[in-house]
Amino acid sequence: MLQVVHSFQVWLPLTMTWAYNQVRYAPGIAATVLADELQGREAFPWEPMLVLSPADRLVAAAGHRLGRPQPPRSLLRALRRRSPDIVHSHFGYRGWQDLPLVSRLGARHVVTFYGHDVQKFPRTWPVWRRRYERLFAAADLFLCEGPHMAATLVGEGAPVERVRVQRLGVELDRLSYTPRVAPDDGQVKVLIAGAFREKKGIPDALEAVARVRSAGIDVRVTVIGDAITDDEHLERRRIVATIDRRGLGDVVRLLGFRPYDRLLVEAATHHICLSPSRHAADLDSEGGAPVVLMELAATGMPIVSTRHCDIPEVVDDGVTGLLADEGDVDGIAARLGELAAEPGRWAVMGLAARRRVEERFDVRVCAQGLVDRYRELLGAPPCDETLGEGTGKEATRGAEPGLR
Repeated sequence: MLQVVHSFQVWLPLTMTWAYNQVRYAPGIAATVLADELQGREAFPWEPMLVLSPADRLVAAAGHRLGRPQPPRSLLRALRRRSPDIVHSHFGYRGWQDLPLVSRLGARHVVTFYGHDVQKFPRTWPVWRRRYERLFAAADLFLCEGPHMAATLVGEGAPVERVRVQRLGVELDRLSYTPRVAPDDGQVKVLIAGAFREKKGIPDALEAVARVRSAGIDVRVTVIGDAITDDEHLERRRIVATIDRRGLGDVVRLLGFRPYDRLLVEAATHHICLSPSRHAADLDSEGGAPVVLMELAATGMPIVSTRHCDIPEVVDDGVTGLLADEGDVDGIAARLGELAAEPGRWAVMGLAARRRVEERFDVRVCAQGLVDRYRELLGAPPCDETLGEGTGKEATRGAEPGLR
């Protein structure tokens, strides 16, 4: 059985179910979670788990600031007892921090990039360009969730022969499919879901809603998400200002963060998902595509979004939803108005959306593909066992060929 250490800075913010699924659905893997900090253990239980002590965390943070990360001795002892075959670092900056650890353990090194770590870090802080150069020279395999992100990472200096597309999957058995039909009361309910970050384009979404309403279509909006960081609170102020300026207070519900099950309950009562992602001024981006788009598509909800990063891998324009150019509020409003005015298209698009998720983003298939990546790296044949339960405390299963 392969021994894999999954390395995170924080285990695990509530919005990162997709990361938990990579650990728990992989079959035939003895997985250990390593984290500097612990946040969501109740929501994301796992054993075995190694979390740095406060003292070790201070030492590690000092090493990171000085550009000389060093793993604590107690951590090395604990990991050596497990003899890991692979250390899988989640996010590019974590991959750089893990370089000395991987070297000391004599393991192979897999690094997954997810979005803001692709361009924001090396282009905002020159020190990270140098650190990424070391990472690209040393690590064995770099994974990205879609071809756009993979090509972007290669453009930042990653060796093309070691970059692969590895999709993030969703739990289809939790996502009931319901065809969307025209509402009896004429109110078209639009769902926006995401943290209050500039890259989510929520002010663009609300401006588009205002324009559609001014054209005579009764669109109502629910927003699930909120702010934690200072930058997110700044975006929250932009969102509230847009609601006030456009007189949307009576038609927009701001629910804040909600548990995953509540998101699914809300999804079942809404007709259209609106998600106009864009590049932020600080170069933050989706990198790939928001996992929530896959989840809502699987419920049969058509999506209005943008041609941003790998979103077209999820939203096939005119088939599973409609796309506009990112930042093009006129275009976003036109696409939203078009779909809101034609409820006869919703069920057809929603069925196509469900089928696309089934074909590309089934968590078990994606997790099995991740295991095959590990085995390929170690020179072992792909696993041919039937999809089923995995081996961790919460285990189960799949990927995508390579850079294209």
